Amino acid sequence: MAKTILQTIQFRNTDVSVLYNLYMDAKLHSVVTGGTAKIQRKEGAKFSAYDNYCFGKNLQLIPNQLIVQSWRAADWAAADAESTFILLFEQTGKDATVYMTHANVPGNQFKALKDGWNSFYWKPWKACLKNLKK
Repeated sequence: MAKTILQTIQFRNTDVSVLYNLYMDAKLHSVVTGGTAKIQRKEGAKFSAYDNYCFGKNLQLIPNQLIVQSWRAADWAAADAESTFILLFEQTGKDATVYMTHANVPGNQFKALKDGWNSFYWKPWKACLKNLKK
């Protein structure tokens, strides 16, 4: 049964534009995650990340506010439907919040992806931002 991952990630003293760029800039995305990313800031464009582990298409992009993508992973079964991945960015004073929704995740992939977003994205983003502020 498909499941939905919901995560809220706080970034202190960070502008949403920096976070948006960490995801949407192929070079930054690749450096921060340690895996090659191919992504364009264009609705309808295909993307891949983490050395082609995940791929899909940009469905809706509102700079510094919203990213909506169709998304699937290379190790999913052919019968698994594509998932929908959403990042919503909110600025509150000097701090930024990312609200992540990853819907229609195959049940057998739920725990790995839930943990993976933290391990391979949010923690590296925070480490990168900490180094930039030094």
